[in-house]
Amino acid sequence: MEEKRKENIKVTEDLIDFIHRSPSRYHAVANAEALLQKAGFTELNESQRWIIERGMSYYVKRNSSALIGFRIPREEECRWSMISAHTDSPSFKIKGKPEIASDQYTTLNVEGYGGMLMAPWFDRPLSIAGRVFIQNGGKVEERLVDFDQDLCQIVNLAIHQNREANNGVAYKVQQDLLPIIGLGKKPGLISKMISSKLGIAETDILDSDLFLYNRTRGTIWGAENELFSSAQIDDLQCAYCAIQALIAAKDGASIKVSALFDNEEVGSGTRQGALSDFLCDVVDRIGTGLGWDSEKKYMSKSVSLMVSADNGHAFHPNHPETSDVTNHILMNGGVVIKYSGNQKYATDAGTGAKFKAILRSNEVPYQEFFNNSNIPGGSTLGNLSTTKYSIPTVDIGAAQLAMHSPYETAGTDDTSTMLKAMKCFLEN
Repeated sequence: MEEKRKENIKVTEDLIDFIHRSPSRYHAVANAEALLQKAGFTELNESQRWIIERGMSYYVKRNSSALIGFRIPREEECRWSMISAHTDSPSFKIKGKPEIASDQYTTLNVEGYGGMLMAPWFDRPLSIAGRVFIQNGGKVEERLVDFDQDLCQIVNLAIHQNREANNGVAYKVQQDLLPIIGLGKKPGLISKMISSKLGIAETDILDSDLFLYNRTRGTIWGAENELFSSAQIDDLQCAYCAIQALIAAKDGASIKVSALFDNEEVGSGTRQGALSDFLCDVVDRIGTGLGWDSEKKYMSKSVSLMVSADNGHAFHPNHPETSDVTNHILMNGGVVIKYSGNQKYATDAGTGAKFKAILRSNEVPYQEFFNNSNIPGGSTLGNLSTTKYSIPTVDIGAAQLAMHSPYETAGTDDTSTMLKAMKCFLEN
């Protein structure tokens, strides 16, 4: 057991390193791309013709924030084994002309992205990362940027000045959550920093997508190192496992796909989200490249399975009333299979049974998640993506606490378990 825990810790340390190097969704996709390239995957471009060969592996990006990787088996095939996850996390987006001068301070004008827990963003070192578009001669180019320093902080009001602080606070982003970036007036500071970081003139900066991120590196903790905490566990844990499973899975009879979508935290309704045509387009072009007619494309959907991977809520020791009465989800308790009577999750008895059979045959532990009937849960990728590409789907995830906090908590064993589950699914 101790040796197994050491192996699991190593896998989780690799995940923590991946998250640390992925302060924005654009960095996460770039790092996933690097893993695929190292494994011999060939990049395809949506704007060019595709040549698909059997026994080869490919990937394609959209908007630099979504990626689909796939492997074509050597033998004839007519079904898909798909995994989906997402690259985005709740945060604060930097607005245009962000510097606000107020007496002694310069703060940054930000807006919320996604449904985050706001209180944990206070009083911790933050930085800024994302992408910048620049003018380079006659071309518009995209560059990733990470200031990679303790740069700003959202500062609490002292208890002496807000006696109700511990009685519940309704935060207002425009008033309460503007980070301090320094003392004195600093007009044009962010543009100056981008210019310095990228080695370009300020006048070459055209536009940007920049976000705050938590600078605190992930760590493994607990009396027996059974827990870990990090930013962006939701959903980079599943995204990382989806890419690693795609790389590691043995060749088989199905076309293996791992899709990383963007904008799940704001409804997925973008050209790079799960509600877009991204997956449909990729699947259709693969079929065309393999010489499938329309009938074969339709037939393949009916014998395929998608795993929608997005983490679920673990049983909270201080708030047991928030969990289902008979279905308590535990960290390090196995893969979470998610069910919802109102179809917020896509799992049904058929898809759940098929996935359980795969897990059982490979001795992968699993547990079932149901929301407390008085507390409706949020939706995820599965029920959305199936409206665009309708194949049988099962919603899964790893158990975690503090979802949508800038510093979340999960079980040390669960990254290995999730990776094994995904690999076995792709090989089935």
